[in-house]
Amino acid sequence: MYKSILKPIFFLRKPEEAHHLTVGLTKFTFNLPVVNSVVNSIFELDDPRLESQVFGLKFKNPVGLAAGFDKDAKVIDEMAMLGFGFIEVGTLTPKPQEGNPLPRLFRLPQDDALINRMGFNNGGVLEAVERLKKRKSSVLIGGNIGKNKVTPNENAVDDYLFCLEALHDYVDYFVVNVSSPNTPNLRDLQEKEPLKQLLQAVKSANDKKSNPKPILLKIAPDLTDGQLDDIVEIVRETGIAGVIATNTTIDRSKLSTPQPEVEAIGAGGVSGRVLAKRSTEVIRYLHQKSNGAFPIVGVGGIFSAEDAIEKLEAGASLVQVYSGMIYEGPALIKKIKKGLLAYFSR
Repeated sequence: MYKSILKPIFFLRKPEEAHHLTVGLTKFTFNLPVVNSVVNSIFELDDPRLESQVFGLKFKNPVGLAAGFDKDAKVIDEMAMLGFGFIEVGTLTPKPQEGNPLPRLFRLPQDDALINRMGFNNGGVLEAVERLKKRKSSVLIGGNIGKNKVTPNENAVDDYLFCLEALHDYVDYFVVNVSSPNTPNLRDLQEKEPLKQLLQAVKSANDKKSNPKPILLKIAPDLTDGQLDDIVEIVRETGIAGVIATNTTIDRSKLSTPQPEVEAIGAGGVSGRVLAKRSTEVIRYLHQKSNGAFPIVGVGGIFSAEDAIEKLEAGASLVQVYSGMIYEGPALIKKIKKGLLAYFSR
């Protein structure tokens, strides 16, 4: 139904308009009594074999919704109905910000890809907290946190600590996002010393809590092997819980969409099928270099159960989807879980 009816309708609209339409329709229709029951019956697939313990949390299944879809925690309960094992909200910043000028989200159907330069558009962490207080589902929630565009890098730690403090009682784990290509100079924070100092500050504040939460780091796929070696060392030295690999890429060399069309779009990070190979390479490299010392959440180009299995075989403990759901539809989550059950039963 999605590919034959809904997707063509959504794809007639501009991508960001289609996203807001999807969120609005989901919020309305999924909460109608009859629809609620139907959605649950269609997408539900629970099985003990899908459960796993990762960084101290029990996941009912390893398939999560990546950050970016539900930035402001508006449809957590509705997304939970689709069968996700965990949902990541954000990226959230201390102050509300509009993000980059429109248009800032683009489809590349020829590549099953997206280009975005959203720029951490969100209503601010305090607004999201109010929604999180009212959520009804028990799905595990990750809080993806970043800095405001106007905050200079030398003060970035203050923004991350503000978000940590605000969200701490309402999420199950945190993700420190320094890898978006759409906030000026943000990726400079991935350099070894600034990153180590940032993570140490965040972890220190977290450790002082009565119930500290796992802290993860989300990294870019564009890091060199030397930089990935630094990541392994930093994770070990700071004692954070794990890594999310990977964010969007600035590399456009693998796209088959005509170059003039891509150039006309302008700046932005690429996600989708073309990211699959590189994100898996990063996962495998980190896993091998660290001897599996920390969990990795694999994200990038997952469009099928086979794609998810590839990430797990490379060393990931969990996976996340976003672009794959845009192109394949919400049935993708159940398809992945079915494929994983067959894989685990071999």
